[in-house]
Amino acid sequence: MADKLFEDQRLADVYDFFDSAERPDLDPYIKLAEDLNARTVIDLGCGTGNLACKLAARGKEVIGVDPAAASLHVAKRKAYADKVKWVNGTIARLPDDVKADLITVTGNAAQVFLTEEEWLSTLRKCRSHLVPGGRLVFEVRNPEKEAWKKWHREYSYDVIEVPEKGKIETWIDLLDVQFPLVTFRHTFVFHNDDAVLTSESTLRFRTKTEIMDSLSEANLVVEDVRDAPDRPGLEFVFIARNPD
Repeated sequence: MADKLFEDQRLADVYDFFDSAERPDLDPYIKLAEDLNARTVIDLGCGTGNLACKLAARGKEVIGVDPAAASLHVAKRKAYADKVKWVNGTIARLPDDVKADLITVTGNAAQVFLTEEEWLSTLRKCRSHLVPGGRLVFEVRNPEKEAWKKWHREYSYDVIEVPEKGKIETWIDLLDVQFPLVTFRHTFVFHNDDAVLTSESTLRFRTKTEIMDSLSEANLVVEDVRDAPDRPGLEFVFIARNPD
């Protein structure tokens, strides 16, 4: 089940407006795809399709996979969306014969797998869809930095004006920390009709060692662990290879 933030159409429609339109955080993924000469890319947890469409614009064959139909509805309205194959669901929905040179998992998508069974199953499915030597790249927050300590209104409050929708306020409230699980709530206030919509999310924070071990168990070889350019010192970016 996708969180309401991505599945409720009204929230999905305004999601991108709270990010920079240029999305510089996606540039390293685009550069990696170019450096690896990846022709086919699976964007797992593609959300509203920003990375998938940017890759398609560069001539890549892209499959965007996401469980939130509302987010995919937004994605399909973007430039180059017609060049992307969109799949509503998880990676388990892909036919066995679909192979990619690169699988990307951006944002918090790698942390939505709350149990080790879910996480390992996803890693193994990713490997099965990679060509020999293909790469899986994903980012996760470093739990040592305790990012959730700033998941409060005083740090997260924002207000923007959205064309045809008016002023929207948003903030995050931390609800529960039962490490490694952290639960929080997004609140959105639509001033044009005083609607208040909320969406609760839970993320699992895994240590660098735990992730290295899980990749090894899934028969993926870690090639590199990098810093995230948009959140220096706060996140890990893993690059793992299918050795088969």
